[in-house]
Amino acid sequence: MGDIKILPILSATLLVACLLQACFMTGVHCDGTPAASATADGDLGTDKAASTLSYDGFSAEEKKALEQGGQKQEFQAEVGRLMDIIINSLYSKKEIFLRELISNASDALDKIRFLSLTDPKVLGEGDQSKLEIHIEADKEAGTITITDTGIGMTRDDLMNNLGTIAKSGTSSFLEKMAKEGDMNLIGQFGVGFYSVYLVADSVTVVTKHNDDDQHVWVSQADASFTVAKDPRGNTLGRGTKITMKVKEDATEFLEEDQLRTLIKRYSEFINFPIYLQTTKTEEVEVPDEDAEKKDEEKKEEEKKEEKKDEDDVDVSDVEEEDESKDDKDKPKTKKVKKTSKEWELVNDTKAIWVRSPSDVKDEEYNNFFKSLTKEFDDPLDKIHFTAEGEIQFRSILFIPKKAPSDLFDKLQTKQNNLRLYVRRVFISDEFDDLMPRYLSFIRGVVDSEDLPLNVSREMLQQSRVLKVIKKKLVSKALDMMKKLSEAEENAIEAEEEEDKEEEDKAKAEAAGKEEKDKEEDKEEEEEEGESDGEEAIKKYKDFHESFGKAIKLGIIEDTKNRKKLAKLLRFESTRTKDGETVSLSRYVKRMKEGQKHIYYIAGDSKKDLEASPFLEKLKKRGYEVIFMTDPIDEYAVQHMDEYEDHKLMNAAKEDLKFGDKEEKKEKKRREKAKENLKDLIEWYKKLLGEKVEKLVISNRLTTSPMAVVTGTYGYTANMERLMKAQALNDPSRYSFMASKKTVEINPYHPVIIELNKKAKDSPEDDETKDLANMLYDSALITAGFDIDDQSAFQTRMLKMLKAGLKIDEDAKVEEEPEDEGEEEEEEKKESEEKKDEL
Repeated sequence: MGDIKILPILSATLLVACLLQACFMTGVHCDGTPAASATADGDLGTDKAASTLSYDGFSAEEKKALEQGGQKQEFQAEVGRLMDIIINSLYSKKEIFLRELISNASDALDKIRFLSLTDPKVLGEGDQSKLEIHIEADKEAGTITITDTGIGMTRDDLMNNLGTIAKSGTSSFLEKMAKEGDMNLIGQFGVGFYSVYLVADSVTVVTKHNDDDQHVWVSQADASFTVAKDPRGNTLGRGTKITMKVKEDATEFLEEDQLRTLIKRYSEFINFPIYLQTTKTEEVEVPDEDAEKKDEEKKEEEKKEEKKDEDDVDVSDVEEEDESKDDKDKPKTKKVKKTSKEWELVNDTKAIWVRSPSDVKDEEYNNFFKSLTKEFDDPLDKIHFTAEGEIQFRSILFIPKKAPSDLFDKLQTKQNNLRLYVRRVFISDEFDDLMPRYLSFIRGVVDSEDLPLNVSREMLQQSRVLKVIKKKLVSKALDMMKKLSEAEENAIEAEEEEDKEEEDKAKAEAAGKEEKDKEEDKEEEEEEGESDGEEAIKKYKDFHESFGKAIKLGIIEDTKNRKKLAKLLRFESTRTKDGETVSLSRYVKRMKEGQKHIYYIAGDSKKDLEASPFLEKLKKRGYEVIFMTDPIDEYAVQHMDEYEDHKLMNAAKEDLKFGDKEEKKEKKRREKAKENLKDLIEWYKKLLGEKVEKLVISNRLTTSPMAVVTGTYGYTANMERLMKAQALNDPSRYSFMASKKTVEINPYHPVIIELNKKAKDSPEDDETKDLANMLYDSALITAGFDIDDQSAFQTRMLKMLKAGLKIDEDAKVEEEPEDEGEEEEEEKKESEEKKDEL
C-alpha cells in the first residue's frame, strides 16, 4: 500500500522536473491562461537583458529608463513544451516566419481601415495615414525589421496578445496533443507570431495605439518578456515595429534578394503595399579639389606668359581663347561610387481573382497568367468563378497554350500547378489532392477567406475539405474544356450547313435582285461567323494536340467524370480528311440508318489502318470506322464499354457484329459455306495446331482471303506490340492476356477455293502445306503480329521463289570464281612494294 501512495508523488515530481527543463530549453513563449504576473520594478534582472535592447537603436539613457520602468513577466513552465512543438515540429520551413509576420501586419492594417470607414480621423495625417508595410534588413546589426501603420497595440494588448497563446489555453492544447497526437489540433491556437523564434534569438516589439502611449515589448530565450513605456515617446505615430536579432544559422534572411523572393512567393497579393529597403550603388559626379589646385597653378603661369606677349595679339585666335577660358572656368569634377538606400515596392501584382469577372479585362488575365506561370504565351482559355456552400473560395483556372515537355514525367511527384491562398496569403503549391494528376496541366489560384488551416498554415485540418474543393475545381475545369469542345462542334456543323447551302446557290440566284441584296447581308454576317468558327476549330485542335493524352488518362482513372471526358475525345476516321478529326458525338450523329455500334481499330497510323482487311465489310456497308493511332488509345477505350447507348466494337477482334437486317442473311450464307469447307477447316486447323484457337468463316472479309483476329477479351496485335515495347516489362505478367488467335477465311475468295481443292486431292503434299502456311503467315503480318518461326517462313519463301523462277529445288549456290589475272597483278604489286622498302 505504501508503494501505491508514493507513485502519484513520484509522477508529479517527474512532471514538474520535465516542465522546468523545457522552460530553459526553449525560446520566448506565452500561454493561453492569464500570465503569471511577477512585477519587477527597477532592473530587468541581468546584463543580458540590457544588451538585447541595444540592437534596436536605444541610447544608454533610454535603456536605463526602460530598465527602471519595465515590467517583467514570467511564462508558465508548460509553455516551454508548447514552443518546443512550434519550433521543432509545427513549421517545416524557417522562411515561414516572414509570411506570418506580414499576415499579422496586414490584419492590423485591415482593422484600422475598417475603423476609418466610420471615423476617418483615426488614420491621422501625412505619412501616418498611409496604410503600408516596410521591411528592412541590417547586415551589420544582424536584424530584420518589419513596420506597419496598422491599428497598433495598447499595453493591455501587448500583455494579452503576446503574453498568452490563445483563449483556449495551453493546458487544453497540450492535453489533446498528449492524448491524440494530432498536429491538426494546433489549428485552434493562434501562435503565428512565435514563428519569429525559428530565425531570431530575441525580439523587440515597439507599438503605438491611438488610445495609449507607445510601448516596448522585449523577449529573449529566458522564458520571460518585459513590457515598458517607450522613453523616446511617440516615434511611430501609429502602428507596430518588430525587430528581430537573427540567429547565426539564419543569416541568409538578411539578404535583400532572399527577402524579395519570400515576399513575392508568400505575400505578393496582400492588399497593402509592401516596401523593401534596398541598397543601390551608382556613379555620381563630385567636385575634384586636387584638379582645381592644379588649375590654379596653371593659371598663374599663363598670366606670366601673357604679360610677355601683350603686344603680339592674333585677332583670329580671340574666339578660341574665349572658349578655352569658359572651359577653364567650369568646376572640375570626378566620378565616385555612391551607395544609397531606397524603398522598393515588391507586391505590384494585384489579386485579380477577388474582383468580378466582368470587371477584369483579357489583357489583365493574360498578364496575371504570365506572372503566375513565368510563361511567354497567353493562356489558351480560362475560367474565373466563386464557389459557395460548405467551403467558400474564389479561383481562376487557366489552360496553357502548350503542354510542358515534362508533363507526364511528373505524374508521380507532388504537383505545383495550383497555388493555395488564404486571404491572399500564399500557403502552398504542393498538393496531391487539389487536382487529379490527369489535370496537372491546369494552372491557377485558389483563395479562401475561411479555410480551416493549422497554425502553420501548411496543412488543411480535414481531408474532407480538400475533397470538396477538388470536386468543384475538377467540375469547373471540365466545364471550361466542354465549352471549347462545344464551340468547335458548333463551328463544324455551321461549316457543313454552308456546304449544303452552296449546292443550292444556283436556285437562290434566280430569285431576283431583292433576294440577292438579302444574300449580300447574309454573306457579311457569315464572314464574321466563319472567322469565329475557324478560330474555335483551331483553338480546340491546339488543345487536343497538347492535352489529348491527359484526357485519355482521365478516361482510365476518373470513373465519375468518364462520360464528360469521352465528349472531349477526338479521332481520325475513314471519313475524315487529312488534319481533321471527329468526336464521338458527331460520329453518332452521322451513323448510317440501322447502324447500332461504334467501330474502331487501333494501330500505328491512319495510312496503315486504311488498308487493313478488318475494315472490308464495314467499308462496304458504308460504316465509319474510328482510327486510334495514339499508344494510349486502346488502353483508354478498354474502360469505355459504350457511348450514348452505342457499344464500342474493336474491328480487329472476333465476334464482329453489325446488328442490321443484312447480318441475318449473311449468317445463313456463312453456315452453308462452312458445310462446304468442312474438310478444309479440319485439315487447316490440324496443320496449324496450337498456333490458333479456332478457324471460322469470316463475316468481315470481302477482298482478302484470310484474316487473323484475337479473342474478345485478349490483346490485339497493337496491344501486344505496345506491351513488348516497354523496357522494364515482365512478359509473364501479361502472358495470360496474350492473343488467342482466330483464323477467319473468306469462302468466296479464289485462293481459298483452290486451296480447298488441293487439300482434298493431296492433303499430305508438302507443297499444299507450304502454301497454307504461307497464307497464314501473310495474314499474321497483315494483322500486325510477329511470325513465331521466322526461319521456317524464310525457307518457305525461298522455296516459292525457286518454284516461280523454275529453279531446281536442290540447286546449289555456285562458288566464287577465282581470276588468275588479278592474282598475278597482286603479286607484282607486292614485289614492287618490297623493292621500294629495300
